Amino acid sequence: MDPNASRPAPRLAVRALAWAALPVFLVAGCSSDSGDDTTDDEPAPSASPTPEPVRFATLPEPCSTLGEDTVGDIVPEADPAAGETLSSSDTSTSGACLWSGLDDYQFRSLTVALRRFDSDVTIGSGDERAEEYLRQMSDEVTGDEANRDVEAADLGDTGESAVTIAYTVTKETEEEGEQDYRQHRVAARTGNVVVTVDYAGAGFEGDDMPGADTVREAAEAAAREAVAAVDASENAENAEGGAGDGRQGGEEGREEGGAGEDEAGDEPPSTDDV
Repeated sequence: MDPNASRPAPRLAVRALAWAALPVFLVAGCSSDSGDDTTDDEPAPSASPTPEPVRFATLPEPCSTLGEDTVGDIVPEADPAAGETLSSSDTSTSGACLWSGLDDYQFRSLTVALRRFDSDVTIGSGDERAEEYLRQMSDEVTGDEANRDVEAADLGDTGESAVTIAYTVTKETEEEGEQDYRQHRVAARTGNVVVTVDYAGAGFEGDDMPGADTVREAAEAAAREAVAAVDASENAENAEGGAGDGRQGGEEGREEGGAGEDEAGDEPPSTDDV
């Protein structure tokens, strides 16, 4: 059977899978009381607390976090090879890139998502908020009853903290009916940034799924490379004078809506124009 004849249906599955694999981007709500009811007898108010400085005031381009050779190894026949940048309402705090490819009947999809947090005196430092987000990214997979054979573990040598999660999921496709996907998520924190890598593989037309170790090793390698790219962006930021007011972290976080105690879900990057 001509492999090209089966491409349209898998391409539709690629889009659905990419959407399901994207991390959920969260922003915080905000409320505060300025407390301006004072009397002449009261002492002068103390200076406002200063948000803790953060390592990263910006994010690198998500599609630039992986090299061409890495993408070629992990996502054979990726189209486009440079990846597709998924739209974000604020690229200084979140962004994602998608690579997907079909090599004969073997499908692969890889998403690298970046999420940056500013410090806020009412809800914590950028690092603390990022660590909480990392836990949410882990719980999103381990807490989903649709995922099977879930195996989660801490991952070393990848940022300051990281978790690696293997699982299998069955999805409905128009042409194939039920289709099994081997999936893996790595969420890693470096400073106030979380890198989330979602990698998936499947065999269409009766081909076997890739092995669990193969998928895990690819996802972890991609995560380490993406974290290194984020770390390298700090040096570029400093060289360009990016260590000024933006690194104090408070004002930009509040513009994003980050002064409240409860975090609510924001829309993930859009795939409408993919």
